Amino acid sequence: MPEPDASALVDAHHHLWNLERRPQPWLDEPALAPIRRSFTLADLAADTTRAIAGHRLRTTVVVQCLTSLPETEELLVLAEREPLVGAVVGWTDLTDPGIGDTLDALLAGPGGPYLRSLRHLVQGESAPGWLQRPDVTRGLRAVLERDLAYDVLVYAHQLPSAVKLAEDHPDLPLVLDHAGKPSVADGELGEWERQIRRLAAQPQVTCKVSGLVTEADWAAWTTGDIRPVWEVLLSAFGPERLMFGSDWPLCQLAGGWGRWAATVEELLQDCSPGERAAVLGGTATRFYRL
Repeated sequence: MPEPDASALVDAHHHLWNLERRPQPWLDEPALAPIRRSFTLADLAADTTRAIAGHRLRTTVVVQCLTSLPETEELLVLAEREPLVGAVVGWTDLTDPGIGDTLDALLAGPGGPYLRSLRHLVQGESAPGWLQRPDVTRGLRAVLERDLAYDVLVYAHQLPSAVKLAEDHPDLPLVLDHAGKPSVADGELGEWERQIRRLAAQPQVTCKVSGLVTEADWAAWTTGDIRPVWEVLLSAFGPERLMFGSDWPLCQLAGGWGRWAATVEELLQDCSPGERAAVLGGTATRFYRL
């Protein structure tokens, strides 16, 4: 494998959807009206022209939105067709006894080699121990057996379950999406920080610096609101286990890609060039095998 380009920027977390082809019912929430339209890869390319600390977007990781196998199949076909997309985080039913066959079919199908990780919307599960269910454990074993990773999407109050997941599966590569959704808006970070440090103690876990602006006051957030979260993440994980993600187009609700990019550049000012390169591309390149 060639050495990664140290000046390349990887957006390790964004979404795409075509509402004419596949409805997104979660967008019916009134507050989401500004993004209740289709978003294409061309739209992303048009929004992401700003460099971050000299790094320009070279590769992306597109992430599922729906608990839908057809959506995952469509994203894999897109990745096979579009050079900008380097990996797909898809969805399959972890509780399905036939998950192994489903994964094998995805991997052997169009764009299959671009499937690098799975994700379930655990934030929407009411059971606090969903990640510890025996059928989920069986499903995660199938994920690991196929050399795939797992994206952990939880709210801050669900982080203890994510910690237990990491402790129970030391060989499964895990990435925490959106830093576990800390309460940026109210600044109550104490318990979140405690759980983040417990999670970071597990060496197979990485973390996405993403989705933070939509946990802040959408209209009034500042870099100062984000910085305490960043400082915890940098201290707990180190730059070699942090990766930049935009959470586009959801970030459009709170300033957009360019403003988030400028904020990340400001947060990285005290980091060395090597540390910046890790956060902006190196960690994601390694984790998702880009």
